Amino acid sequence: MHFPRTKQFWAVGLGHMANDIMMTMGVVLLTFLSGSLLPMTNTQIGLAVSSQQLAGALSQPFFGGIADKRGGRWVGAGGLIGTAVAFLLTIIMAATTHNYVLMLIPFVIQGLGSGAVHPVGMLNAAESDHTRVASNMSYFFLMGQFGGAIGPLLLGILLDAANVSPLVQITQALNIPWLFTVQTHIEPVFLVPLLALPSIIMMTRNIPMRDHVHEARPKRTQEKDAAPVSLLRVAAPFIALTLMVILRALAHPGSVNFIPVLFQQKGWSPAQYGAITSVFWVASGISGVVFGNLADRYDRRRVITASLLLAAPAFFLLPITDGVFAFGLAIAAGGFVGGSHSIIVVLAQDLIPVGKGMAGGAVLGFIFGAGAFGSLIIGTLSDSITLGTTFQLVAVTTAASGIIALFLPRPASQEENDLETEPEPV
Repeated sequence: MHFPRTKQFWAVGLGHMANDIMMTMGVVLLTFLSGSLLPMTNTQIGLAVSSQQLAGALSQPFFGGIADKRGGRWVGAGGLIGTAVAFLLTIIMAATTHNYVLMLIPFVIQGLGSGAVHPVGMLNAAESDHTRVASNMSYFFLMGQFGGAIGPLLLGILLDAANVSPLVQITQALNIPWLFTVQTHIEPVFLVPLLALPSIIMMTRNIPMRDHVHEARPKRTQEKDAAPVSLLRVAAPFIALTLMVILRALAHPGSVNFIPVLFQQKGWSPAQYGAITSVFWVASGISGVVFGNLADRYDRRRVITASLLLAAPAFFLLPITDGVFAFGLAIAAGGFVGGSHSIIVVLAQDLIPVGKGMAGGAVLGFIFGAGAFGSLIIGTLSDSITLGTTFQLVAVTTAASGIIALFLPRPASQEENDLETEPEPV
């Protein structure tokens, strides 16, 4: 099995992981703050998360275009610095002002930093070894998923460690409300941005600078006598892709932001609901490599359909389970819904043959943007019909997105492979 070895890959791979550690801490941090320093409704949490994701989604094509021209050294490193600084400012604003709007501003700015890191990372991961583009891309996403897994778990552990003290235990045991300072200590979290420092240094040293990125683009040939193609036939693949991504985005990444809230409502501690969120991300990351290999051998559309149809029951049952079974369902939900992520990016890049940075940024931007609106929808619905019922509706949309995947066009590269394997007529 291929394993990336270039410094260029590891600079962006580790940068991706550091970025996603901080980004996925956000929802756990908001959940903690909502019960202590800064009370928030589910709608406000959804608005914060969706605004942050939307900022990253809209900025990714812009940063990807710059990376296509310049290589992205300072765009990527600067983006990671921006994510770290904005993360720190979010904590400071929440702890000192207790004001939702003032906390929201740096929280959203984190999305811009992340929007710079992702397209630069995809471009350099692909170009670090031109003979292993697909493998490197799957490992790049895996690094991000590991970051997403580490973030919630690490933050939960830090918050639990900071808030478990003899005084808190005594006041809780005696049930003295006026001594209840609840859980308000966040001091260890101020050290989290330091995790990004090694990756920032690696990115400034190992991402190449170029005046222009020269890449071979597919030549488009048109035959004068070719039959005209209807507008519907051209638009149909994009319509199917758009619908599939929007419906899937309610589950991933939309619902992931509310897994901590779902289990906080069941009485879980920050370490526990941070852990189950991390399990979801770990399963999603590992399955991406597995399903990516399957998609190279079989019809990508059917692989996506299978993964999403298998994910739906796990999302439906997750709100009504607890304990060890909940962890098992989180693994199933994350593994199956996350397995289609890199395949969707590849399919979309087949439909949008432009610069790698801009194409990757546009595709991921759309996925994250759809997820942002998904988080807002989930937050708003959950305040009306409960979060558990909302998760079960997400299961329905996940299954629907899997069915829509069958209406996507078969990738040209796979059609060519099929033609090459067909026996020639005698």
